[in-house]
Amino acid sequence: MRNASYARRVVDGTSAPVETRAERRDRATADTRSRILEAARDCLLADGFANLSTRRVADLAEVPLSQIHYHFGSKQRLILALLEAENDRLLARQRTMFGGPEPLWQQWLRACDFLDEDLESGYVRVLQEMVAAGWSDAEVAAAVRTYLGRWYALLTDVAGREGHRLGGLGPFTPAQVGVLMGLPFMGAESMILLGFDEATLPVRSALRQIGEVIRTLEEAAS
Repeated sequence: MRNASYARRVVDGTSAPVETRAERRDRATADTRSRILEAARDCLLADGFANLSTRRVADLAEVPLSQIHYHFGSKQRLILALLEAENDRLLARQRTMFGGPEPLWQQWLRACDFLDEDLESGYVRVLQEMVAAGWSDAEVAAAVRTYLGRWYALLTDVAGREGHRLGGLGPFTPAQVGVLMGLPFMGAESMILLGFDEATLPVRSALRQIGEVIRTLEEAAS
């Protein structure tokens, strides 16, 4: 029976290719890095960057402490690797959204939805932790500037596209409009993480009202 099964797999071409030693090593390395990053994310959300312990991360990931130093080198580089991975994924999401056929005001409201998703996932907490760490650490600051710079470059492109479609941006350059699009979200994230509720500081509803302003401008220009 086993021989028949083997023969059938060969004839059908359904036998799985044999993994090489190098492929097994690469897969094991990727799995280890993934477990460490996931554990680091959980520890960061629970303890904050200042109190984060690489030993606790290693225990949660079920790897030796030496594996963290081997793969990442230090606590701050571990968290920066976590931030970079999340940043790249969400930036791709945002780029796809802004490249869609919907009018800008609808895209803005979708970005407001994404804010709540990113708060829930912990990305915003990771980002804001590293922004704060960057105030006193030049290496962290340089990395965070790079990550945020990619967001503002995207928003500048969106502003330039909309300026061309609408016949101009008034006194603003696309880069200035990109800043005005991005900073309200950064400020809103900080206030929400500080614990302000919507009744005390209506940041979420204020962001959504900006979408309505954009809608009015777009409809007037059409």
